[in-house]
Amino acid sequence: MDVIHERAAGIDISKRDAKVCVRVPGKRSGTFEQKVTTWGSTASAILELREHLLANRVSTVVLEATGDYWKPFYYLLEEVLPVTLVNARDVRNLPGRKTDVSDAAWLAQLAAHGLVRSSFVPPEPVRELRDLTRMRATIVRERAREIQRIEKVLEDAGIKLSSVASDLTGVSGRAMLDALVAGERDPQVLAGMAKARLRSKTPELVEALTGWFRDHHAFLIRLHLTALDQHTAMIDELTARIEVVMEPFRVLRDALTTIPGVSTRVADVIIAETGADMSVFPTAGHLASWAGVCPGSNESAGRVKSTRTRPGNRHLKAALGIAAMSASRKKDSHLAAKYRRIAARRGPIKAVVAIEHTILIAVWNMAKTGETYLDLGPNHHATLNPERTANRALKQLRDLGYDVTLTPTAA
Repeated sequence: MDVIHERAAGIDISKRDAKVCVRVPGKRSGTFEQKVTTWGSTASAILELREHLLANRVSTVVLEATGDYWKPFYYLLEEVLPVTLVNARDVRNLPGRKTDVSDAAWLAQLAAHGLVRSSFVPPEPVRELRDLTRMRATIVRERAREIQRIEKVLEDAGIKLSSVASDLTGVSGRAMLDALVAGERDPQVLAGMAKARLRSKTPELVEALTGWFRDHHAFLIRLHLTALDQHTAMIDELTARIEVVMEPFRVLRDALTTIPGVSTRVADVIIAETGADMSVFPTAGHLASWAGVCPGSNESAGRVKSTRTRPGNRHLKAALGIAAMSASRKKDSHLAAKYRRIAARRGPIKAVVAIEHTILIAVWNMAKTGETYLDLGPNHHATLNPERTANRALKQLRDLGYDVTLTPTAA
């Protein structure tokens, strides 16, 4: 096997230290020597490691992605050396030979022969945006959990407010919760705090607010409401910061929001996770494969074993899932028609993945060309082959017992 890099290094990283294998030419022609050393994971230790690699004239460095521990090594080494971050799944060592030292040596050998595939590491501005969008998504989930905890306390007190009000923490629901915490127990008074359309459900509210709410429940609800307000404030602050960091990508975000189902927050996640620069992905298919929204390939002896989607970027897939479900409910759109057509044959889950794939393909093309989204309309697929569409409709009518004759309309 050809040697691509005569001087290569492989680094196996843990929380406290890293095993570094430097592979250099030996004294005899065609031979190579490997030396494994241990380095700390602090910034000063990594800077010393960088000087060590430069002294050995290393031409490529391979890191195995391990949690977040690879980041200090990658950020400091990439300034002076070609660094490749690889997925641990793609560089597994031989079974029964799993140690930190052997892993580092194995990475160095793979690097020397050019047998590693680099993971996508976006530039620093995109990394900052990614941190913000991921933290916002985490806080949004935590906020949703606080609402679930509030509902759990209300159930314990016999208060069935969530059975009548769809939004437990909306304007009406929040006013009732604050009144309960303040000591109000009269269901009639509490139901009178309803606003807008909820006022038409006053009798149901009176029934739902009749329970055995005590001071103990009020104490718990107060704590949950405080946490809820803190999460809301954090989400608002993160959103404001995202607006600042998003400034270089604002044109692309505005274009992405023209796709049915893609909201501003979904567009934020798409840009943060893909990096907006589509030159990283040679084709739209590469992007779909990296994101994990296309069929997998597992074939042996001419037999297809599985076509399940591979694990991809879970943050991007979550945002695409939200966009796909929203697009499937949008009337008079091509994506909604495509969802219904695929769901009828393959089921709703596969239909959602198909819409995710379609949205991501559109994202790649829009980021590549700078164009906005053009909806093909709900009848696009039917007009591709009008004869086949007509024959399918005729077959359905005949299966129902009708005898139909088609007469073309005048042009």
